[in-house]
Amino acid sequence: MSRTENRDTEMPTNLTQNPHSFRAGEREKVLEVAIGREVRAFRKQQNITVADLAQLTGLSIGMLSKIENGNTSPSLTTLQLLANALSVPLTSFFRQFEERREAVHTKAGEGVELEREGTRANHQYNLLGHLGANGSGVIVEPYLISLTAKSDIFPTFQHGGIETIYMLEGEVDYRHGDQIYPLKVGDTLFFDADAPHGPERMVNLPARYISIISYPQTN
Repeated sequence: MSRTENRDTEMPTNLTQNPHSFRAGEREKVLEVAIGREVRAFRKQQNITVADLAQLTGLSIGMLSKIENGNTSPSLTTLQLLANALSVPLTSFFRQFEERREAVHTKAGEGVELEREGTRANHQYNLLGHLGANGSGVIVEPYLISLTAKSDIFPTFQHGGIETIYMLEGEVDYRHGDQIYPLKVGDTLFFDADAPHGPERMVNLPARYISIISYPQTN
């Protein structure tokens, strides 16, 4: 039995993130926030309380709290005191701020065509971009999938992670667990990919859709 549920009318009422906000608060405080997060992380890794760190550095508990919360800009002297107390290089406090953030731009027609495990003839998969290991802890694989009139029976897939499908062309009846969803141009299907899934019936071909698969990094 699959874990499929029909949630066509179920919509979130409260979202916890503003997709247009600047992460970690105001733009000018990003460096302070990054430093504070690193200080807190190193302190917790070593099972040191704020009071212990205050005693080791001579800084007040209030000042340490402001530093860890990104509410103040610590001087180099203060950072050196913290680095010595935590036995880490001073530069380690800047690693999150300086971490490289990557983007992949794939132009039309330039996606990497590949044979995904379980695919059949005339089912074309184009990988639109891939970052690999990254700071988010999540791997995301975006595909452009094309099905032609010559496509034979589509296999059922089952894998970890979350998948989102957005129909661009054509029409298919898409299976997820024991449910069948008629997908037309502009339709979206968002689902737990651990349940068996895949096009059940080709209604109007050729068909094309975007498939975005996300799953946790293993390393």
